[in-house]
Amino acid sequence: MADSREDASRTSVTLASPGQQLDEFENPGLPPHRPRLADRDPRAEKRAERQVALLFTISVIGTLLFFVGYFFIPLNDTIARLRLQNLTLGLGTAFAMLGIGVGIVHWAKTLMPDHEVTESRHEIRPENDRQDAEKIVNDILDESGIKRRPLIRNTLLGAVVLAPLPAIAIFRDLGPLPGNVLKETMWDAGVRLTRDPSGTPIRASDVTRGSAFHVIPEGLNEVENKLEEKAKAVVLLMRLDPSELNPSPGRENWGYDGIVAYSKICTHVGCPVALYEQHTHHLLCPCHQSTFDLEQECKVIFGPAARPLPQLPIEVDDEGYLVASSDFQEPVGPSFWERG
Repeated sequence: MADSREDASRTSVTLASPGQQLDEFENPGLPPHRPRLADRDPRAEKRAERQVALLFTISVIGTLLFFVGYFFIPLNDTIARLRLQNLTLGLGTAFAMLGIGVGIVHWAKTLMPDHEVTESRHEIRPENDRQDAEKIVNDILDESGIKRRPLIRNTLLGAVVLAPLPAIAIFRDLGPLPGNVLKETMWDAGVRLTRDPSGTPIRASDVTRGSAFHVIPEGLNEVENKLEEKAKAVVLLMRLDPSELNPSPGRENWGYDGIVAYSKICTHVGCPVALYEQHTHHLLCPCHQSTFDLEQECKVIFGPAARPLPQLPIEVDDEGYLVASSDFQEPVGPSFWERG
């Protein structure tokens, strides 16, 4: 290892090879400070202050421009109106962000102290932490000059207060909170299983071993929000030898004579599980290769999915059609849904 000897002004440096040593050299110290124009000329300082305030004012104007486009340019059926609103929103957001960002950088470059300083390490004294933190904050305020520059302070406050408002307005367009919408589907006791996309009811006798039906709840094609409901309710229907199934306690009656139904929505990121391998009884998600074992209640045996596919309890009605016994007993789709 290299040895080092230091005093107030000289430093000794040793190469990696033992016994080979470089000559001592003087500590160069910090480079000399070069005053900026604003440090020497009060007029330049005042001009820089006005420039910073102007940039913060541009940020305020950008925010107001955003709200003009958001509230006073209502959309209609014309593309021109849509383009005008998008242009106004984009320009308003750009000026709001650039104004405050460039203004802070210009403030630091031209008006804040730019001396390079060094500070020796010292032992941490917990009883003095609060005083030290308070001194640091006061030093920052003094160096920034915000106390003695009311023009910059007032325009900065206006920009900071208004800048987040466009984001709040955009979040408002996301609509009301979902509540239990992601946890409830169209399935309910007595709802028939129908073929996707025709909506034809399925009899138990139609489901043969080795086949896989893509299933939707009866009446889905008539609802207004068809795509939203289908994204939650679509299931896969398959038939195995009843002896090959291993239902856990409480799920013995969730299938009918080897016929079982599971959510088609992968529990990883919500891709459709569309591949069924009848010899191994595995379901495969083609997006990230998550694999589910049908014989083990669609337990994950490979891939990034975090939990098994939810099972839809089913039975047969008096006419021989397959119907749901209830809705899913757990949230369908990606695992983050059940954390909401």
